[in-house]
Amino acid sequence: MSVVPGKTTSFGSGLTAALVTVLTLTLGGCAMETTAPGSARAGAAADAKGAFGQVDCRKAKCIALTFDAGPAKDTPRLLDVLKEKKVPATFFLLGENHVLKHPETVRRIAAEGHEVANHTWSHQILTEKKPAEIRAELERTQLAIEEITGKRPRLMRPPQGRTDDTVSGVCEELGLSQVLWSATAKDYSTNDSALIRKRILDQAGKDGVILLHDIYKGTVPAVPGIIDTLKERGYTFVTVPQLMAPAEPVPGTVYRP
Repeated sequence: MSVVPGKTTSFGSGLTAALVTVLTLTLGGCAMETTAPGSARAGAAADAKGAFGQVDCRKAKCIALTFDAGPAKDTPRLLDVLKEKKVPATFFLLGENHVLKHPETVRRIAAEGHEVANHTWSHQILTEKKPAEIRAELERTQLAIEEITGKRPRLMRPPQGRTDDTVSGVCEELGLSQVLWSATAKDYSTNDSALIRKRILDQAGKDGVILLHDIYKGTVPAVPGIIDTLKERGYTFVTVPQLMAPAEPVPGTVYRP
């Protein structure tokens, strides 16, 4: 993954720690300010509480399952799988032709306890846009999701993971934290469900964030095997905010597993 300028936070042991250490790194000629987890925040809650129960990622072997660019026609089938296996996920939704086209699915995602997040309106590369255009891409999706679910997202994922200080500034204004990933199947390049499953299982790690797309033919069929194998390996599935808890997502910050 390419270096992302701006304030970046790595997922640590459940991201339960306050961010107290600031390091200045120079990587490939690009200065990057990185905040590192420090001592636990005083009085922080011990558990991440959600619709799927209580999880303390400081003790559990946690991993977050995330889906980009939906909802789409296969998303209801995916939700059936997640419900059957009692697994929460985080959905980074596209506004145009997705949220607007599938409002009932968006409503179901929220109602079943998953985290609803923002993946822009039309999947534009934000680093190539002016601040007003970045704001429109994010805010239109915020408003569309809020109209359906009654709640504005607090997380976003920049298309292709491409962000910079300008994008971070707009995200801060809109109350959005940026979430990247540690494992991807590149499922846009294959419909082979067995290969998608293998790629994720090969990359999965504690406090990791899995990136999949529920818009591609081979992805949803791969999910049951991914879940079952990772559970056998001792993983507990959580939403991204649960992975961070008891710390709260900071608007504008880039969270990198």
